[in-house]
Amino acid sequence: QLSFVESGGGLVQPGGSLRLSCAVRTGPTFDYYAIGWFRQAAGKEHEGVSCLSNKDGSTYSVDSVRGRFTISRDTAKNTVYLQMTNLKPEDTATYYCVAETYRITATAQDMCDDTTLLYRMDNWGKGTQVIVSS
Repeated sequence: QLSFVESGGGLVQPGGSLRLSCAVRTGPTFDYYAIGWFRQAAGKEHEGVSCLSNKDGSTYSVDSVRGRFTISRDTAKNTVYLQMTNLKPEDTATYYCVAETYRITATAQDMCDDTTLLYRMDNWGKGTQVIVSS
């Protein structure tokens, strides 16, 4: 019913910028309540990064990226973006676009903080790798 195609990752020096894109492919009757970017660094669990409510467009970013990352969407293209600036080595990870399809009341923050989402997801995209290194 729902699939994600992430792109835009690459190798960048510390302090640099990247813009990630996620093409969301949905069925004609499928709804989701929030969408966001999660990342997984080597040897670590997935973590929420920046999320957006599909109900009102509000956004939330976790403390480690707030002020540096911005999530946005182009509803006409059904595409979600993550503009990343002032990248740091600790941002190195594979970035995934995911959606909340179960919790109808989930806010953007709820989604980014919801660890159960990781276990409910069974349609992960391939992700896009970001490497921040000098």
